[in-house]
Amino acid sequence: MGIAVVGTVALDTVETPFGRAEDVLGGSATYFSASAGFFTDVSLVAVVGDDFPEEHIRFFQSRDINIDGLQRKEGKTFHWRGRYGYDLNEAETVDTQLNVLTGFSPRLPESCRDAEFLFLANIDPDLQMQVLEQAKKPALVACDSMNFWISSKPESLKNVLKRVDLAIINEGEARQLTGEPNLVKASKIILSLGCGRLVIKRGEYGVLMFTNDTVFAAPAYPLEEVFDPTGAGDTFAGGFMGYLANSGDLSEEGYRQAIIFGSVMASFNVEDFSLERMKRLSYREIEARYRNFRYLTTFRDII
Repeated sequence: MGIAVVGTVALDTVETPFGRAEDVLGGSATYFSASAGFFTDVSLVAVVGDDFPEEHIRFFQSRDINIDGLQRKEGKTFHWRGRYGYDLNEAETVDTQLNVLTGFSPRLPESCRDAEFLFLANIDPDLQMQVLEQAKKPALVACDSMNFWISSKPESLKNVLKRVDLAIINEGEARQLTGEPNLVKASKIILSLGCGRLVIKRGEYGVLMFTNDTVFAAPAYPLEEVFDPTGAGDTFAGGFMGYLANSGDLSEEGYRQAIIFGSVMASFNVEDFSLERMKRLSYREIEARYRNFRYLTTFRDII
């Protein structure tokens, strides 16, 4: 069962205390696709400019990512420049150049419209709604967002949340959307908007998943080296959704297992700049880290 993802493909310039990478491959749909592609077929819908390097096109093709929905327009590709201090949970945006992303109207090719899983990555919620109108009957629809859309288009975002099965946002966004500092209380407010399940990303502190009846918590995988957290949330979403699409298991147990696979994928992504770690990642490494993660979080019952 394949996934269609609609989001951004970008060129990023990133500075962290451990180095700098300039004009490297980035974007929400890029990280998601590279991660989900380890588990299932992925179709990517986004826009790039005529300056977008062919080597990045070849990367997508090398991973069998369907790019029928990747529009190429005259102009420059969306560019984000950011930096991190030693608190790698918080990125400082230095510059954002929307370029061809301005006026982007996502179009789902016929090859994507019957995808059983649909992920609306971080883009304007009005565009997310346009995509929902084009999709046929996916088994699962999930969305992401960010602080900019929460502050500038809250009603549009709430309309999207009414139409999706699952929302994946970070803890700052959950608090901003609800005005509630307590994440358990914030989750109840967000779930009341209409989505059936909520995943809250907490960076190095792990992940929380809520429904109206259940709560699941998972830690982040402990790492000795973290170089670049850019795209970690999208990589998490890719692993999470990719596993669900691969297994077809939408039970509570299936979602919990997917959380761990998403966390595993994010843990690899942060070990190098851009998608460099993902490019040399093998499925054997993913399986090994999943087993380590399981052992890390297993303990016996009270005797």
